[in-house]
Amino acid sequence: MSARRPEATAPRRIERLATLPLFHKLEGRKVVLAGASEGALWKAELLSAAGCDLLILAGDNPEIFAGLAADPPAGTVTVLPRAWQAGDLDGAALAIADIESLDEARAFVAAARQSGVPVNVVDKPEFCDFAFGSVVNRSPLVVAISTDGAAPVFGQAIRAKIEALLPSGLKAWAQAAHDWRPLVKARELSFPLRRDFWERFTSRALAEPQRRPDESDRDSLSAVLDEIERGGTPHGRVTLVGAGPGDPELLTLKAIRALQSADIILYDDLVSAGVLELARREAKRMLVGKQGYGPAVKQDDINAMLVSLAGQGKHVVRLKGGDPGIFGRAGEEIEACHRAGIPVAIVPGISAAQGAAASLGLSLTHRDHARRLQFVTGHARDGKLPQDLDWKALADPAATTALYMARATLALFREKALAAGLDPATPAIAVLGATTPAETRIATSIAELPERLGELPSKGPVLVLIGHAMGAALPAAASRKLAQG
Repeated sequence: MSARRPEATAPRRIERLATLPLFHKLEGRKVVLAGASEGALWKAELLSAAGCDLLILAGDNPEIFAGLAADPPAGTVTVLPRAWQAGDLDGAALAIADIESLDEARAFVAAARQSGVPVNVVDKPEFCDFAFGSVVNRSPLVVAISTDGAAPVFGQAIRAKIEALLPSGLKAWAQAAHDWRPLVKARELSFPLRRDFWERFTSRALAEPQRRPDESDRDSLSAVLDEIERGGTPHGRVTLVGAGPGDPELLTLKAIRALQSADIILYDDLVSAGVLELARREAKRMLVGKQGYGPAVKQDDINAMLVSLAGQGKHVVRLKGGDPGIFGRAGEEIEACHRAGIPVAIVPGISAAQGAAASLGLSLTHRDHARRLQFVTGHARDGKLPQDLDWKALADPAATTALYMARATLALFREKALAAGLDPATPAIAVLGATTPAETRIATSIAELPERLGELPSKGPVLVLIGHAMGAALPAAASRKLAQG
């Protein structure tokens, strides 16, 4: 196997945006709203909540805004019972209109742009400089969702999903961050040290999102600031993160948080681009992959990189396909870090076997067919089939075997397993690229599978699942043949 050097890679460029998401500071600033409808009332409530001085030109229907004018959420609300005029837009931060007539809408937009005011016309995206999104309000934590005016109901459905994911208590933590920020800023810490502090704050908030932070939290975090300031450099650490079998939606929330806080990401060839897209964009990325029977970065070099980079105070994420503890050489990396005094955390991931079984719609265990699950590597240090496999266990008809990295050794594995008593008719499935758009499968018997591996693409990770619990995935004709045999 030839040596391969670690390769620095750049994050994928951001894809085209239909609109640029911005958050406007409107406290004490003039905003103009023309029109009087239920939609205009909702816009007025939203604008008032942002603290602006809202001027509403309500035509002949000012009473719809009476309650809001009497008790605005914030700022001031002035309602005039007349149509809008071009001079009303002078000095405004934003201009919004709910107008049916296309001619009047064009005139409003022209007047706003003449005054240099960003403009929005309700339900007429072709006239809009900006759009209102669906809002998740945990102010000062605010999340907005936009569909570029194409499908507001869809945006509202997405908002409902996010509402369910964000505990209401995060509002109090966001407010605490706002209130305590001056204390952090006064320390005049370097950017890495400030980020170290806010990562600790965030970990505490996400660990107890429903609890309101109090003075004891402030005092303990102030003590953390003292510790950081005395140390002078942030403490380096390594996090081993399971990237799962490929589908980014199978990442855990903890894995995403680790990727979002990483300074440097050392990742394998098996990590999909979609997973990397969820990482912090400023993080440096290093490809340190090993290709099956191809070029590979030496494990000793990876160990040395982890220790060296974490020793510089970096948060290093070691991103591995599947679960880092299953044939990911995590044990060697953990030992290297421990020897150097580098703290290590592990974020487990969904293994390739679990992902493949889920794609197949099968259970890896079954009360009638498989009461034991065994993970086996078909690839030793020398690239050959390991010499110390337990062939009696591998021939057990009541077990499911997940065989990793066996593309080149499956034929020899079959010979030894059959010699140990494995039934040649035992169902076996080879899965390439499990859970990814490139997923490809071959389902047959263990006796026939090695000769059929050539039907798979030549590149990509191949997992073999062996056992009677896999029988439901075989073609009907093959299943009947196996049953008769």
